[in-house]
Amino acid sequence: MGFSLEVANAAEVQKQVAAEVQAPPEEAAKLKQQAEENALAIMNINMDSLNDRRQILQSMDAFGMDTIRKSSEKNNLLKTTVGDLSKAGAEGGQISKSLLDLHREIKDLDPSGIDFTKSGVLGKLFNPVRAYFERYEKSEDAIADVVQSLDRGKATLKNDNTTLELEEQDLRELTKKIVKECDMGILMDECISQKVEEARSQNADPDKIRFVEEEILFPLRQRVMDMQQMTVVNQQGIIAMEVVRRNNAELMRGVDRAKTVTVSALRTAVIVASALYNQRIVLQKINLLNQATNNIISSTSKMLKDQGAEIQKQSMESGVSVETLKTAFNDVMGALDSISQYKQNALPIMKNTIEQFRDLANKGEERISKLERGSAIGI
Repeated sequence: MGFSLEVANAAEVQKQVAAEVQAPPEEAAKLKQQAEENALAIMNINMDSLNDRRQILQSMDAFGMDTIRKSSEKNNLLKTTVGDLSKAGAEGGQISKSLLDLHREIKDLDPSGIDFTKSGVLGKLFNPVRAYFERYEKSEDAIADVVQSLDRGKATLKNDNTTLELEEQDLRELTKKIVKECDMGILMDECISQKVEEARSQNADPDKIRFVEEEILFPLRQRVMDMQQMTVVNQQGIIAMEVVRRNNAELMRGVDRAKTVTVSALRTAVIVASALYNQRIVLQKINLLNQATNNIISSTSKMLKDQGAEIQKQSMESGVSVETLKTAFNDVMGALDSISQYKQNALPIMKNTIEQFRDLANKGEERISKLERGSAIGI
């Protein structure tokens, strides 16, 4: 079969097998020529010669039997081989057990099932990330053992495929041979039948015609039917081995994915889980800071709103009441009027007072003069 990356189903494999076991056109032409020669030799048999008849009958009895016997043996061996190989993938097989162990380890280490935000006494005493990494490190050895087991299982599958390929090739060669012999039998049947009809139309020896039909043509058709059945059985065996080989190849690729992709994904998940936990811590601190900032902005905004309203209200209202200013203005004006009136009234009084003081001053001056004169006379 040619190189292909497409996965063929059983029907496609059967078509490929049937096509590959068919004889090429040049061989088919040779088979037809040989069949005609054999049919002519049979029709020219000397019915009086027991040896000639026995030789023909022995040849017919042996026709295709060796290939049928080998095919039967190969199919019996195939049944045992495929049966043993199928046990490798059974529930208790090495690969199945290894994959189950790997599944168990990964499931236990799945970070999505770990509570990294555990609170309470245990959460305070133990760092969940550190505990998880310790758990992962302990499982690393177990995972490594599982990977080694998968490698051994893959090597077993590879060896199985090599065995199957050899068995399939042998069975394919046998099938090609039996198909060629079956084609020979069918062509001989056609040629013999044609020769018999010609002989019957020419009123040939009826004993020879009966001998050819009953002793040669009848067992020939039985043998052709046996070979056809064996061809189908062989093809089913080839298909079975081909399907098993392809499934083994898929299993080997699955083992590679389990070793590389799955294990790598686990390691990535562990790293990401740790990073996400650390990010969660920082995020919580940022949220706390943002919350405090929001509270400050909210409180100052409220204060600004209230105080701004008061300021605006104050700016809309005068600092001193108009009525108060009006009253004060009237009082001041009244005071000024009172002062003016007082001054007007005080002017004549002040003039009179000045005159009185002047009279008193004159009288005082006279007295002082008298005193001064008296003192001078006494001296």
